[in-house]
Amino acid sequence: MSSSFRGTRTTPGSLFPAASPPGSHLIAHIDGGARGNPGPAGYGVFITDQAGHKVASLSEYLGHQTNNYAEYQGLLAALDYALQNGHKALQVVADSELLVKQIRGEYKVKSPALLELYQSARKRIAQLEWFSIQHVLRGGNQEADRLANLAMDKGMGRGSAGVAPSSAAPSLAAGEFTGTVRDGVIVLDGAPLPEGTRVQVRVRK
Repeated sequence: MSSSFRGTRTTPGSLFPAASPPGSHLIAHIDGGARGNPGPAGYGVFITDQAGHKVASLSEYLGHQTNNYAEYQGLLAALDYALQNGHKALQVVADSELLVKQIRGEYKVKSPALLELYQSARKRIAQLEWFSIQHVLRGGNQEADRLANLAMDKGMGRGSAGVAPSSAAPSLAAGEFTGTVRDGVIVLDGAPLPEGTRVQVRVRK
């Protein structure tokens, strides 16, 4: 069940029962993550129109942050896109139960670091004529999750996620290889392993 805020008729913190969306509105699937929490973080936003046609894909690397910080940045990015492009109705879909319930007013925002982001989000929501936010399981948010991971990969220098390895890239035969851990990710010495390669890690000091 989604909850709606009518920006022109509410004050920050007010909550209204669910209402049907207007005929024309955007749907933004958002996700954010941090590898290590805190760690290398990024968000992804996949936006469609009410008919499900793709409108935009947004993603950004955020540096060393927490999961919750990244989730809020994804929400702010979706709100900014809607407002900057003249859209007055936005439905947000997120797999962060914490973020959804905080925006709905069901949970209090106890973290000072998140409170500023929460307040920024509510100010943007108040500029909309219709707003809805709902929680889904991660399986229902796959494209936003992919975009968030793409942002983290790029920020960590791991190249584009989801792109098949080039046929010209050197390959490695089965065997034992060495590498180092950088930002929580194992980086092999020499040529990279193809995507999907199964590995077994043995720690040496």
